Amino acid sequence: MQSGADSALSQLRVQEFLDDVSNLESCENHLSWYNVDVATMLEGCRILGHSTNPADGSAIIFLQESVVVCNPEAGRIQHYPRGMVHCFVDDQRKKEDREDGEPVFSTELFSVSPREEELCYMLSCHEEHDVPNMQNEVARWLCWLNS
Repeated sequence: MQSGADSALSQLRVQEFLDDVSNLESCENHLSWYNVDVATMLEGCRILGHSTNPADGSAIIFLQESVVVCNPEAGRIQHYPRGMVHCFVDDQRKKEDREDGEPVFSTELFSVSPREEELCYMLSCHEEHDVPNMQNEVARWLCWLNS
């Protein structure tokens, strides 16, 4: 059972998440899905943090012992225990034979799970000036994974 302060903090975290999602241009068609379906599912959950992907409108929500991935295009909400989640970072800034359009930096949260249920949440950037923001995101993910 959550105390009043915990409940208020949980509601604040849900609202912060919904605010971030509503600012995604790629998510305009899916705002009601996030505000109704996803918000209802999160009621009473203690959110530790979240990440949104501006490229496709997907999001990942960090809970105490698990992570929830929201894919508005597929209408999927998937839940993974923290022990099944891994993080890879691919830094291509010094790669001389990098192809045009290939990201300079990317990160991926993934799991080894049954077919059609695997976690594969990726963020990437194509400009070096965006790398520090990506590194900060990775730091948040690793902090959650190692807590």
